[in-house]
Amino acid sequence: MADLGISMDGRAPISDIPAQARTAEEGGATTLWIACHLFLRDPITTAAIALGATSRIKIALMAMSPYSVHPVFTAMAAATLDEMFPGRVILSLGAGAPGDLHAAGLEATNPLSTVAEAMAVSRALFRGELVNFQGKVLHVRGRRLVNGGRAIPIVLAASRPKMLALAGTAADGVLISAATVPPFVRACLDRAEPASGSVPFGRYGIVYTRVGASEREAMDQIRRPIGFVLRGPHHAENIRLAGAPLDQTALWNAYAAEDWAAVDRLVNDEVVRRHAACGTPAQVRAKLEGYRASGLDQVILGGLDDAESIAAALAAARA
Repeated sequence: MADLGISMDGRAPISDIPAQARTAEEGGATTLWIACHLFLRDPITTAAIALGATSRIKIALMAMSPYSVHPVFTAMAAATLDEMFPGRVILSLGAGAPGDLHAAGLEATNPLSTVAEAMAVSRALFRGELVNFQGKVLHVRGRRLVNGGRAIPIVLAASRPKMLALAGTAADGVLISAATVPPFVRACLDRAEPASGSVPFGRYGIVYTRVGASEREAMDQIRRPIGFVLRGPHHAENIRLAGAPLDQTALWNAYAAEDWAAVDRLVNDEVVRRHAACGTPAQVRAKLEGYRASGLDQVILGGLDDAESIAAALAAARA
């Protein structure tokens, strides 16, 4: 089995994070990927709590968007966490979920240039350099991080061809979204392949995972989180490759109206079956092996919102 991680999406109560982090560490996960979803819980606070509750597991500030958090502040947060917990911090950058940005009144203009500049600024700050950066979007004038000089990896969350190519040329790894199917994961990894095979490069992917007494029981627990992701227009190619038809416009409207009956009808069993690893422990392990075979170095188990479900998923994956 590939290296395993756990994704935290910000829905669980913050008081549950220490137990979830310890369960992940004890279950053999090597990384906690802590999502930055607008209107959910703050990932930086969550990361500090998770690091303080554990002794060796790494954390990744996942897909921090330069549109919602300035890259200087993001670098400050990652460097400060690494100062207290050296060698255990990863920074993941991404353009951000379009729907969330729109809801906050933010517009993701020139995403490729903006994310590329955010990576360049972050790297310079981590190295402890006096930064004079004049980009098309970002400008940093004559300042350095007080606690720079840190080897913090930068992983780029990407799903579209140009952003994937940027990951291959400028990042230390690529992160593939949740609710993707193995053929889409494989296509993304091919586009993100670094030019030099000698450069260490991580290939990470989130897989919504649920273990139940039956496949139906497990699928029902993950149906709505899957639909929330798949409603985004950038998942059109992922849905096409899955082969299970899904009306994205209707799904978007159903979430906007909080019409859960419509969501459950649109995200039918076949959609869930194609886009997640759900079922009995044996079914889950077989599905996860399919994701590993797509080329991932680390399979990140997502959609798990309590310590019990984290333990069950890791046990199934490790069986």
